[in-house]
Amino acid sequence: MTEARTRGRGRLYAVVFVLVVAVAGGGYVVLARGDDGTAPAAVELPPSTAKVQRQTLDDTQTEDGELGYGASSTLANRLPGTLTSVPDSGAVISRGQPVFRVDDKPVTLMYGAMPAYRPLAEGTEGADVRQLEENLSALGYTGFTIDDEYSSATADAVREWQEDLGLDETGVVELGRVMFTPAEIRVETVDASAGQPASPGQKVLSYTGTAKAVTVELDPSDQRLAQEGAAVQVALPDDRKLAGKITDVSTVIEPASGQGEEPQTKVEVEIAFDDQQAAAGAAGYALASVDVTFTAEKRENVLTVPVAALVALAEGGFGVEVVDGATTRYVPVKTGLFAEGKVEISGDGIAEGMVVGMPK
Repeated sequence: MTEARTRGRGRLYAVVFVLVVAVAGGGYVVLARGDDGTAPAAVELPPSTAKVQRQTLDDTQTEDGELGYGASSTLANRLPGTLTSVPDSGAVISRGQPVFRVDDKPVTLMYGAMPAYRPLAEGTEGADVRQLEENLSALGYTGFTIDDEYSSATADAVREWQEDLGLDETGVVELGRVMFTPAEIRVETVDASAGQPASPGQKVLSYTGTAKAVTVELDPSDQRLAQEGAAVQVALPDDRKLAGKITDVSTVIEPASGQGEEPQTKVEVEIAFDDQQAAAGAAGYALASVDVTFTAEKRENVLTVPVAALVALAEGGFGVEVVDGATTRYVPVKTGLFAEGKVEISGDGIAEGMVVGMPK
């Protein structure tokens, strides 16, 4: 009898192997239904088993990152003349301070999201006027209303500001005299030197923020990991783990590195540290390679089995082989999240602690 059962099971799996389906790294056995529409009983007990567990399932992925000051941006000159002063790499520049000098006159840093794109003079209206007035007020200049209108009172405040900087007191802010950035900056690289001719559009320097940050480049296929505001874990070279948060996601095109090669598209992710303790933990490193663990999805308090426990049913969908003592039966299931070699399952009759069949 034992010999006959063995031969019978071998014939079943000879058919099964032709129809095997590979999903998420697991092999799924395809089973036919009986003539009465019910799943057939297993020919013999599975070679091994696992239990249905209730747990939290995380879809995580760890990628290489670079600890520094985040992604860099470019500042370009807009004025004709001669560059007479440029900052040093690593210099921190705040609101009201000169970024560089053209013909020994300062190009000043102010804060704002909108770049300067036109001269500002009495009668001009717009969001860029309000941005300028907010900065003048923060620098201590008064006598005007902060709004979208460049009034005569605004022009008077600008003349006072120009006098303090040694500029011609015209009441007009010429294009290129002010550079706007979201906050104070740290000079990353300097691309021009004092004594060079200055021309509109000339790159002078690149800059970053002043807080430590991590930058990660992801393949576009991993974009699901890059959600602004999502929490991540950063592992430092000394194995300390810090909590971080995704603050910016952008798509970048990397030029081809050689002839005949294609440009590469990357998803650039910038990560800030959540709290002062985490920021202090990163402060000891100027630059470092780090590991960043992303969590794309999290499912709490769900029933799971090893992925290899799934079987694919001939009529479609998946099931598990439930072991009841010396017998087994196949129960259809609905699958959810695949992660960590496990899969979330649900369905009628599926319960925590249930024993299911596994391949060798």
